Amino acid sequence: MGPHHQEVLDTEVRLDITVSGAATRLSLETPEAYTLDITPRGTVISVTILASNYFGARHALETLSQLIAFDDQEGLLQIVSSAALTDSPAFKYRGILLDTSRNFFSVKSIERTLDAMAANKLNTFHWHITDSHSFPMFLETLPKMAFYGAYSSRQVYYPTDILHLVEYGRVRGIRVLPEFDAPAHVGNGWQWAEADGLGKLAVCVNQEPWQSYCVEPPCGQLNIVNDNTYVVLGQIYKEMVRLFGPLDLFHYGGDEVNLNCWNTTEEIVKHMEEQGLGRDADAYYKLWSDFQASSYGLLTTANSGKPIPGILWTSHLTEEGRADQYLDKDHYIIQIWTTGTDKLIGELLQKKFRVIFSNYDHWYLDCGFGAWVGEGNNWCSPYKGWQKVYDNSPHAIATNLTGSPQADLILGGEAALWSEQVDEMTLDSRLWPRGAALAERLWTNPSHNWEPAETRLIHQRQRLVARGIGADRIQPQWCHQNEGLCYI
Repeated sequence: MGPHHQEVLDTEVRLDITVSGAATRLSLETPEAYTLDITPRGTVISVTILASNYFGARHALETLSQLIAFDDQEGLLQIVSSAALTDSPAFKYRGILLDTSRNFFSVKSIERTLDAMAANKLNTFHWHITDSHSFPMFLETLPKMAFYGAYSSRQVYYPTDILHLVEYGRVRGIRVLPEFDAPAHVGNGWQWAEADGLGKLAVCVNQEPWQSYCVEPPCGQLNIVNDNTYVVLGQIYKEMVRLFGPLDLFHYGGDEVNLNCWNTTEEIVKHMEEQGLGRDADAYYKLWSDFQASSYGLLTTANSGKPIPGILWTSHLTEEGRADQYLDKDHYIIQIWTTGTDKLIGELLQKKFRVIFSNYDHWYLDCGFGAWVGEGNNWCSPYKGWQKVYDNSPHAIATNLTGSPQADLILGGEAALWSEQVDEMTLDSRLWPRGAALAERLWTNPSHNWEPAETRLIHQRQRLVARGIGADRIQPQWCHQNEGLCYI
């Protein structure tokens, strides 16, 4: 976001861009810094952009676009008369999560989301592409996954779609980060295996009463004692590496495992007893951690032997005293989805785990609507207004819990849009302009609260609408035309 008051200039504009390095992909180590100089030279405005790679130069062009506006009353294009900016993001990871399993989103709607993210210098599109509800990802070596798992043949992401979106994001400075959530959050799409002689790859699929076997319907978890599960998982990872690569991160999901599902599955219970493992919670956590280690190895093999950091949601494996027992801090980044006051955050940081913040009390964008099972409001209500999104400071949370901002361990943050109650008809308004508030928090890490950002957000919302994004209105147009008068 940028300034609003600009001097009207009747002049030509010349643009010079120098990129010293040619980064072909975005990674956690890719610098996105740039300098931008606007200098008047007679009847010419000279705009000079210097960046170490393409991504920094691209962000500079976004900044430049915010320094240019059209004045409806005067009928003139406006640009600032002079400016000198040196800019770089406060956080390396600045993301939006979209869940395309609970409801399907068209390629066009995802393109639109990537366009809006680029306009706000967000750099990670976290694609929660599958879940227990549906498996809309077509895999050439496992076509039955989508055949059994997609809502319809028209609601499938084919390889050409995925490759297109990965490139569409890359040229806009955005990594498309795939998540394959496991061992829970699987179900529909896995039913074919038993008839093909592979045994049950997933258990508790669509089992009732669902409240006993999962956090929301439909249920399903991987059968992690079936050797064929790992063969199929390796095939899935191999195709995902090809479709989404080159990867610098991979999201394994890894939350909300229901132990009762495994502990009531005959094959798994028999395995636990034969191995003398016991059937208490700790025994199952150990089994789960062994599964995660195997998954990490399979992904590394699929990635031509090159290990990359994995991301895991906070879960039973990361609870008090467990994270360093079950997980290698050099292998995994923990994504926080509990509240910002959770003492677990402090423990993870003190144990030197790298973290990404998505604490639901500020950055879950699906909150604040009527319940979709039962009555009342949904579980994470109330609605998270843009002010609440803006004021969520990862460094402040870390300081409150550990006495230090832990800047070297906090990679950044991400707003999550889970799609139980949203599809592409309401996608834009759920994400924007709240996503722009997130973007400024993660780019500049401001020391002030939301109030000084209000005018900037109003103008950024107008820019998004001009680009075809259906962003929510946050104030009457009168407030836009009369800055500073809609105050409390």
